[in-house]
Amino acid sequence: MGQACGHALLCRSQPPSSEIRGQQVFLRPDESSAPALSARQSTTLSEQLQDALLRLAAVVDARSLRVALRDGVRELLPSTECACVYLLEEDSRLLSDDPPHELPQEGKIRCVLLVSVCVSLSLYAASHRCFVSVNHRRELYDLDAASLQLKVINYLQQQTRSQCCCLLLVSEDNHQLFCQVVRDKVLEEEISFPLMFGRFGQVVEKKKSITLQDISEERRQLSSMLGCEISSMLCVPVVSRATGQVVALACAFNKEGGKRHTEVDEHAIQHCFCYTSTVLTSTLAFQKEQKLKVECQALLQVAKNLFTHLGKSSLLRLSIHVCSVFLLDRVSHELVAKVFDGGVVSEEENEFRIPADQGIAGHVATTGQILNIKDAYSHPLFYRGVDDSTGFRTRNILCFPIKDENNEVIGVAELVNKMNGPWFNRFDEDLATAFSIYCGISIAHSLLYKRVHEAQFRSHLANEMMMYHMKVSEEEVTKLLVSGIDPVNEIDPCFAEFTCTPRSLPDDTTPMCVLSMFEDMGFINTYKIDMHTLARFCLMVKKGYRDPPYHNWMHAFSVSHFCYLLYKNLGLSNYLEDIEILALFVSCMCHDLDHRGTNNSFQVASVRAHTLHHFAQAIAILNTHGCNIFEKFSRKDYQRMLDLMRDIILATDLAHHLRIFKDLQKMSDDGYNPKSRTHHSLLLCLLMTSCDLSDQTKGWKTTRKIAELIYKEFFSQGDLEKAMGNRPSEMMDREKAYIPELQISFMEHIAMPIYKLLSELFPGATELYERVAANREQWTKVSHKFTIRGLPSNNSLDFLDQEYELLQAQGAFGSDDHCLNGCLDDTEGGRGQ
Repeated sequence: MGQACGHALLCRSQPPSSEIRGQQVFLRPDESSAPALSARQSTTLSEQLQDALLRLAAVVDARSLRVALRDGVRELLPSTECACVYLLEEDSRLLSDDPPHELPQEGKIRCVLLVSVCVSLSLYAASHRCFVSVNHRRELYDLDAASLQLKVINYLQQQTRSQCCCLLLVSEDNHQLFCQVVRDKVLEEEISFPLMFGRFGQVVEKKKSITLQDISEERRQLSSMLGCEISSMLCVPVVSRATGQVVALACAFNKEGGKRHTEVDEHAIQHCFCYTSTVLTSTLAFQKEQKLKVECQALLQVAKNLFTHLGKSSLLRLSIHVCSVFLLDRVSHELVAKVFDGGVVSEEENEFRIPADQGIAGHVATTGQILNIKDAYSHPLFYRGVDDSTGFRTRNILCFPIKDENNEVIGVAELVNKMNGPWFNRFDEDLATAFSIYCGISIAHSLLYKRVHEAQFRSHLANEMMMYHMKVSEEEVTKLLVSGIDPVNEIDPCFAEFTCTPRSLPDDTTPMCVLSMFEDMGFINTYKIDMHTLARFCLMVKKGYRDPPYHNWMHAFSVSHFCYLLYKNLGLSNYLEDIEILALFVSCMCHDLDHRGTNNSFQVASVRAHTLHHFAQAIAILNTHGCNIFEKFSRKDYQRMLDLMRDIILATDLAHHLRIFKDLQKMSDDGYNPKSRTHHSLLLCLLMTSCDLSDQTKGWKTTRKIAELIYKEFFSQGDLEKAMGNRPSEMMDREKAYIPELQISFMEHIAMPIYKLLSELFPGATELYERVAANREQWTKVSHKFTIRGLPSNNSLDFLDQEYELLQAQGAFGSDDHCLNGCLDDTEGGRGQ
């Protein structure tokens, strides 16, 4: 905005703007056209000058300033053909908008602060009345409205020869009149009364003056306010030149000599406010902005406190006697007091509850509208019983709703007895509305946090109870890491080859083997995994497995080892991202956590729910203190890791595998696309399934022993179902299960197609498919003996051992030398479970 010290440059003949650019302009009065002015012309010009100055006083922006200056010059100097106004901008440029032009940076004009071309007119043409304030040596420039009113009132008292004067300011909402200064005294507390008090409202509405004869009812109250008896009065409306609205009532009381006020006094008051009304309204506006700034700062502080110390009663104690805060209980349809009569209601005390549809607070909670009661005793919703019993007097009430982000009422705040005024005004309503927004957000978030905190506490408690039997001591962690991590080649020379059988390793060495695989695959360094955290995680996962015949820790270890073998022998880094490989390996460790040794039909749950239980157990371990191996992941990577683990663990459901088999086949036929997210997901599912069934890729003795463990688990469930009076499926009935045929069917329809797909995608996996096919042939030979013996019978599992020894003696299996560590006797098998 241009500065007020604009330069009025007057030209008799203005050339086009294009001709002005870059030139210096010199202004000289035209002496030939300046005859002497008569006294009458001087008086007319004086009035014109006053009008021009009044228009300038009402200026509020740069554009209005330009127009006012231009019009004023044209009126005062009618012989001027053109007037250009240059305003000094903040960057020291002198700019005109009509015509658009900028004065050069150098020249005589830029050295002049003000150029006035008046021909032979003297600017000192104002009457004595125009300069009374100058003679008093006072300026009408105050940032404090009360100080400004003191100057104006003193001037009015002298001009009207009145005993005292005052200004009744009109509130912005036109509902109140308030007085801040009487005579030469600034009131400690402003006096307020309704706009319709007596006939003052008619003055504001009709913009006409009134005298003492027009008032009667309000005479006593005015005498009390002034501190003297009223013998005469003149009330003149003060109209804003900018808005045309009445902004104040100027009142003069008790003219000297017992006379009445005349039209001359009225004219004197009106003439005074021709010059001072704009300054007065500007000062009041400035004072309001200051007050608003202070209130906003206080509101921000309150908002800060709300988000950190919700519930403190002092938060609402903003110049009031009593405050109460109620929260809405939608279940019981009641308002529950959290802050009542200025005091916090503690958890131990009996809650103060009121119906949500009764009283002032109930009305606000029901309607969702703010309620400003100026006289509590006259309001039908107010209950006087409490005041009668306590002796407290409720004068006024401001009750407002507290709403959440969905604009739903969640509570009510009630403020009682404003301290610095007769009642709550519109400004207080606006402040309360703004406060309620912060308060609503804070309370809603606080209640949500409370529910989350309680849920977390219950979850933590349940997790501790569930994990109690899996608790890992610091001694166990220290013992595992005492000598560091063993290199994989020290565990077994063939540890990274498909011929290695992990079930031949002692059970107590398996946690160190897992650490060695983590180290060899580079996960520890890549993801900055803490060694103690990793050791505690591995030990806890191991303890998280129960001890059924097959689905135990040794099964999880074997599956994890096969994942390691795929990584080492098939170059998975060329097909998958590092985070996907890590998710696959951890999922292999956790995919059967807390398996009960029974299938889903026995537990009356879907397969998805069964596999999700394993995933939930894995999350529970990760959430246990000191076990989160992903703690240094970013939020994005952490979320992705959990999503990958969930999808991979769900892929262990063979029904899921059968659903996606056509997609797997198509991927194999079309070729794997490393840029396809779908192919990444399908490959992870295929790899998980191949790891889960990896026992079928070992030597015959291992495969035969695994079948024994699986059917031992199945038959245990079948026996339980019989004991419960149910009929188990044929594969779980030890008296009906035809094990060789079940195994042949499983290998032909499930295992062999899986490893066939794997060998098509990874040529290095061909030996896995060949070994599965060879084991299938061995089951064909065993099936022939089953037929001869007339099995199945209740000794079906024993027959597996007998036939194996017989066929081995006959050399039916050939040499098992290619299957290092693949020979398990019963003792090793029992130890490994």
